[in-house]
Amino acid sequence: MILQALTKYYDILAKDAESGISLPGYCTTTVSFVLSISESGELKDIVPLSSFEKKGKKTVENPYITLFVPAQIKRTNRISANFLCDSVAYVLGFTDKNMKDPNYSIKCHKEFCDHNIHLLENIPCKAANAVINFLQTYDPIHAKEYPQIDRYWTDLCAGRNIVFRLEGNSEYVHEDTQIRDYWEKINEEEKDDVYRGQCLVTGKTSPIAILHNSIMGLPGSNPTGATLVGFNADAYESYGRHKQQGKNSPVSERAAFAYTTVLNFLLSKKNPNRKFTVGDTSVVYWAESPKRDYANIFSSLFQINWADEQSESDEIDEVSFQDKKAEQRLSEIGEKITRGDNLDSNSLIAGLDPETRFYILGLAPNSARASIRFFHQDPFEKIVKKIILHYEDLQIVKEFADQPNWIPLYRLLGETYSKKSSEKKSSPLLSGAVMSSILNGTPYPAALYYAIINRIRADVDDKSKNIQKINYFRAAIVKAYLLRKYRSQKNLIIQEVLCMSLNQQTDYPAYLLGRLFAVLEKTQKDAIPNLNTTIKDRYFTTACASPASVFPILLRLSQHHISKSDYGYWSEQLIQEIMSKLKIEENAIPHHLSLDDQGIFILGYYHQRADFFEKKSDDSKQIEKIDNGDKNE
Repeated sequence: MILQALTKYYDILAKDAESGISLPGYCTTTVSFVLSISESGELKDIVPLSSFEKKGKKTVENPYITLFVPAQIKRTNRISANFLCDSVAYVLGFTDKNMKDPNYSIKCHKEFCDHNIHLLENIPCKAANAVINFLQTYDPIHAKEYPQIDRYWTDLCAGRNIVFRLEGNSEYVHEDTQIRDYWEKINEEEKDDVYRGQCLVTGKTSPIAILHNSIMGLPGSNPTGATLVGFNADAYESYGRHKQQGKNSPVSERAAFAYTTVLNFLLSKKNPNRKFTVGDTSVVYWAESPKRDYANIFSSLFQINWADEQSESDEIDEVSFQDKKAEQRLSEIGEKITRGDNLDSNSLIAGLDPETRFYILGLAPNSARASIRFFHQDPFEKIVKKIILHYEDLQIVKEFADQPNWIPLYRLLGETYSKKSSEKKSSPLLSGAVMSSILNGTPYPAALYYAIINRIRADVDDKSKNIQKINYFRAAIVKAYLLRKYRSQKNLIIQEVLCMSLNQQTDYPAYLLGRLFAVLEKTQKDAIPNLNTTIKDRYFTTACASPASVFPILLRLSQHHISKSDYGYWSEQLIQEIMSKLKIEENAIPHHLSLDDQGIFILGYYHQRADFFEKKSDDSKQIEKIDNGDKNE
């Protein structure tokens, strides 16, 4: 299913001349040097290539550029050469890598010469003859004696790729029209030793790819690329069928080229709809349409407000727009999310086909392989509605006005690990599970909820390190997790406390106990403003899990605090109001709260505390209004 979707998207891009996707017989790779040669094959110059890339606010120089070159083979341990573009070891015959065979580079160069001369002899053009002459006269044993090579010896020893250019020409040799025509012709010819079978992707009987091209651009994977489909040991092969490598899961050469090429494109910086990361997972996405609007909208919904957080990363960059209308649409989405306005799926996708299939693929590195964290496909309108529902479920009253109305995913995952940890990363599996929940509209993974509860238990408020035991983001996660869980169970009693702000009507015990703790904490702070250790620091975790063991102590302490506070009467009234709803005379304070009730306790505490801030803010505005009125008089 994944390979079929990728192959279909390749076919869409291949028909678009502006897409920049590689055509059959070609691939993109990084190239660091150009050998400038004369028609007689004399080495005239070596030109280093570089490109500039914006990473956050910085611009860095890379020692390479990306070029379309003749398709390169996937090497195993066997020495095998590419056509007109290869590493220094193959083109010039030397390397600084410690190889077991001291003659390894010489053997590579000989293979490169044999392979390229064999092909170029069939092409009657100046560029082909020039390369043949160079390969026949160049001696790798005396490479350092060439001043052009000696000048860049250290950089060349790094083993990067090289291409050729005929002196006086602007195009590379592999771009010569006659060379391209010949290369495309031989690639269309079927080889004698080809293995034919029924392709799992297309269903047609075709030549089967024994090795699939590597997946490049996956952060954290092997620098030489990762494999999505591959069988490199007998243990992975079909039992009793004696099939090797690609024969175990037959994918045609054309389909294998298509899916690997388009996946490399989606992971590359050339893709206008850039991948983004969730934990260790790289997320790529596409629609069954040449229009970029679908991917632009999805990207905006998921990546908005990420630029500041990932300023040192190259994952977020400017989005390419097809027209001013698309740019305006995305600008409106961003403004709505920033203001916290309701998002309407109909207005978001106006002018687009709501039934267009949209795909989201999450890939994670696993040494030399790419592992699939999640794969989701649905009509575009359905996906947009699921993302909007995710934001709506997270909505909760804010502590401070400058906090985001729509909470980005990275902030949610950032609350699951300790800020003191040297490795500031969320669980790799958690990120994929959360993403799947969002896209499917299903309950969030229990692991997310448990991680937040554990952080609340373990953390202690520390302003100097920006650590807050219970904050806006953690409360939003607790609320959203419980809301989705009990919505699916149609439990209306618990859903009534899973609201945006304080519910003063409910008599749900865990919620009331959370409210009561917030009132007792404020009473203490009003009585002793500069206290170093509050009841929250000392008792919150125990009160949340085993309230009966703590609240009698806290209620006795509150009498002392009420007597010292200027707002004691108000605090006492609120305590009595909550206690009357708890009905202590009829029901004893619970000895233990379940994990879900602990979350509801936390919500009650957060809602009540936020209500204090809101009233304080309203009082300040009222005083300011009165003061302004006095001045005007």
